[in-house]
Amino acid sequence: MTSLPSGPASAPTSLPPGSASAPTSASASLPSGSEAVLPTGTYRLQLQPEFPFAAAGRAVPYLAGLGVSHLHLSPVLEAVPGSTHGYDVTDHRSVRAKLGGEEGLRALAATARAHGLGLVVDLVPNHMAASPRHNHALRAVLRDGPASPFARWFDIDRSAGDGRLLLPVLPARLPEVRDRLRVSGGALHLDGQEFPLRPGTEGLPLDELLDAQWYRLGWWRLARTELNYRRFFTISDLIGVRVEDPEVFTATHAKIVELVGDGVIEGLRIDHPDGLADPQGYLEDLAAATGGRCWTVVEKILTGPETLPAAWPVAGTTGYDALHHVDGVFTDPVGADELSDVYREFVSRTGDRGGRWEATERRAAYEVVGHDLAAETAVLTRIAERICAADPALRDHAPWALRTAIRELLVRVPVYRPYRTGGETVLTPEAARGAKAAFAVPEEAAAVDVVRDLALGTLGDGPEHLAFRARFAQTSSALRAKSVEDTAFYRYTPLLSANEVGGDAGRPAVPVDEFHAYCRRISRDWPGTGTVLSTHDTKRSADVRAAIAVLSQCPQVWSELLAEVAGVSAPDPHVAWTAWQTAFGFGIPDPDRLGPAILKSVREAGLRTSWTEPDTEYERAVAEFAAAGPGRIPLRAASEAAFALEPHIRAHALGALLTQLTMPGVPELYQNTEREYRALVDPDNRAPFTIGADDDHTALVRAALRLRRERPAAFGARGTYTPLTAEGPTAAHCLAFSRSDEVITAVTRLPLRLWEAGGWQDTELVLPEGRWADVLDGVREFTGGPATELKVAELFAERPVALLARME
Repeated sequence: MTSLPSGPASAPTSLPPGSASAPTSASASLPSGSEAVLPTGTYRLQLQPEFPFAAAGRAVPYLAGLGVSHLHLSPVLEAVPGSTHGYDVTDHRSVRAKLGGEEGLRALAATARAHGLGLVVDLVPNHMAASPRHNHALRAVLRDGPASPFARWFDIDRSAGDGRLLLPVLPARLPEVRDRLRVSGGALHLDGQEFPLRPGTEGLPLDELLDAQWYRLGWWRLARTELNYRRFFTISDLIGVRVEDPEVFTATHAKIVELVGDGVIEGLRIDHPDGLADPQGYLEDLAAATGGRCWTVVEKILTGPETLPAAWPVAGTTGYDALHHVDGVFTDPVGADELSDVYREFVSRTGDRGGRWEATERRAAYEVVGHDLAAETAVLTRIAERICAADPALRDHAPWALRTAIRELLVRVPVYRPYRTGGETVLTPEAARGAKAAFAVPEEAAAVDVVRDLALGTLGDGPEHLAFRARFAQTSSALRAKSVEDTAFYRYTPLLSANEVGGDAGRPAVPVDEFHAYCRRISRDWPGTGTVLSTHDTKRSADVRAAIAVLSQCPQVWSELLAEVAGVSAPDPHVAWTAWQTAFGFGIPDPDRLGPAILKSVREAGLRTSWTEPDTEYERAVAEFAAAGPGRIPLRAASEAAFALEPHIRAHALGALLTQLTMPGVPELYQNTEREYRALVDPDNRAPFTIGADDDHTALVRAALRLRRERPAAFGARGTYTPLTAEGPTAAHCLAFSRSDEVITAVTRLPLRLWEAGGWQDTELVLPEGRWADVLDGVREFTGGPATELKVAELFAERPVALLARME
């Protein structure tokens, strides 16, 4: 391990529970101390009741042997019983009992420490489970209303409806379930659900009792338009938490701060910072509370040229930006364009329903903001109405005009959300002009200027103004996630490997120069940032994406493969394209795993069926097709040309892996990815950790991570990144770089195109001066310098990648 030169500072020596030096109250903050430990590599484990802390502890010796420096644990605080992910937190005061409780976590930390490892924990500040039975804070609010000491915890808009909190939990309209409601023990019961009663109301007749509560039970379908609490995206089962309130922050972070102070936790992954009212303010509070002792990364999804705000006191992102650049540099831009043309002809979709990326993305945004996020835009409209009514200079903007302006500006936000600074580059004058085009009367279009100014914070800093600005940004992030990641990515599918979190389906390829520029910038500005290829949220694992991305090098082979399987009738051409490409990437005809993923894709697309308005006949046809075709036919062996792609798929997978392991940043391995790992969208990618046989992936992982631990300065906060350029007829297929003039990575890029061009021929790579050892075979040595040009064919004689280390 090495240390960060600035920013988050390192974990202290471990303290026993109850030590006088440990924080003893929720208000305690840790004193700033030494620098935060910069991991050399992390390994993500998905904890669940079937894989608790004790099971993780048993895996520690194996994981330490891989060469990682830290275990990265999914959320550890108390969650809804049976939760397989832990993001539905119910109690911040305690570590989840079903995982082994705090004693189990401390025991895991001790085991890890004995093997030279630390712990990084996934922290969920944005939301909690909206479970009246299990969420103690929410239960208190439902029982005691605005007078509850927990009332300030949640974003509740009591100006909506009758002022009561809507709980959209009923399976049908209230009259249809009324007879199943039961009152006992100070609570209201329905089909296993439990709701606390307002004191003094238990003896009332049922209808009066229902009307007397601080909440209103409602049909689950009401959430879309009537919900009056902030939620996570469109998931009403998760209620937003107001961590911007100092008391709420302290109460919800006391246990984590204590564990950091005791040395149990050395790093934090911050889930969904874009859901927070003020991400920067939160991160500053977190750094102050922990004394800056944690390596902290944020799950921030960057879009296009967007960069992480420089003022955030973090080490960087969780790594989706790195994933995009790695995937992109291994994608053929010419072939990707050709594949898009083949796709459009095959699926025959209109431009905004999956035919063209930009149009598809925009249509999806309009659908989500007008349908799925109708309750969120209603909140914004009500706040804007109150602001305009209170300010004589802003009066006479009709509610419909404000609502339209909000909608038109939201769909034009090109990134996930605006922040404290730089909002003008997000909500641009051009965006405002586009929004005004929705108005027939120019004078009514002035509402756009009001909404834009409110979102940018230029009309004042009163409570309502601050609330609008925060809620606009929060809604923007939910819109981007739902419309792009969860809708448009399932509608526009020429090359599924590009449709990944942080990806750009309209521009799947990243030029080599752009990749190098990204790496140089990260090395300079965010050397401690995270890098990933697979996570619990990726729609396809890296090895599945590698196989799909190879199709960008051979659009004609893909066309021929589709013709080979045309005899299997599909519900529509788009399902056929998406399902067969998914099956090609997965590589194994497994109906039990492919079927659910294909069904999820058509529901997310929302064009023929959806989660909330299912077309059962269509879904049955999709399931039958998946079982008869992609789930039965081994597509990668369906033709000689397809089978011949296997070595190129392997070269792509190994090249991407070694690049990620050695590029600037802290590489993370998702569980089981130290060997070939084929997984689809969740829940397929949430299977428990297992130990399997080593393969060529494992050899790369062990070699690269060992090198990072042996030479931390080469990869650390002060390390450098230098592109190396090959010369010769196929030089574009060699991606190479040096880390601090100590380590060289060289990988094969677009291997099928290389083979078609006749191989490496006389292409050469000049290594930096000195003697270099081949880390992967432990035998070969090379001499650097311009007088000893190295034939790339020799470098890659044994494998399509090379990792060299300077000899002493």
